[in-house]
Amino acid sequence: MTTTDYTKMMKDMMGAFPVDTAAMQEAFKTQAALTERMSKVVLEAAEKSTEISTKWTKNTLAKVGEVSTIKEEPADYSKAMTEFASSSAEMAAENMAAFAEIAKKVQMETVELMMAAGKDMTEDMTAAAKKATDDMTAAAKKASATAAPAGAKK
Repeated sequence: MTTTDYTKMMKDMMGAFPVDTAAMQEAFKTQAALTERMSKVVLEAAEKSTEISTKWTKNTLAKVGEVSTIKEEPADYSKAMTEFASSSAEMAAENMAAFAEIAKKVQMETVELMMAAGKDMTEDMTAAAKKATDDMTAAAKKASATAAPAGAKK
């Protein structure tokens, strides 16, 4: 009576079913491309937001400079403060609208990227699954063809 070597049998069986690393590499490339595109969207939004903030700050400081100058009449101080408040409210509305446009653009670009990435990943996974199925079928046929006992007789 001979003992069956299950370790060798498992090793042979696993060797008969190859793993395709190309599919994993494609998935990694797709993910890296998505990350790169998302980074560009975020960096562009940060740059534009910084430009708006800087411009807003400069304009506000210029208006504060006007308010802080010496006035001829006491009523001129009140007028300068009213103009500053009005100007500040107007700048705030304009800048908030500009920030909202940036946010809207980021949202639209993110949705577009996610939809494209989903399509790419689905295509990659479909191709990988088809290849894996084809490889497994071929390996199973090969394994079943070689699995018949050597001295088997009818």
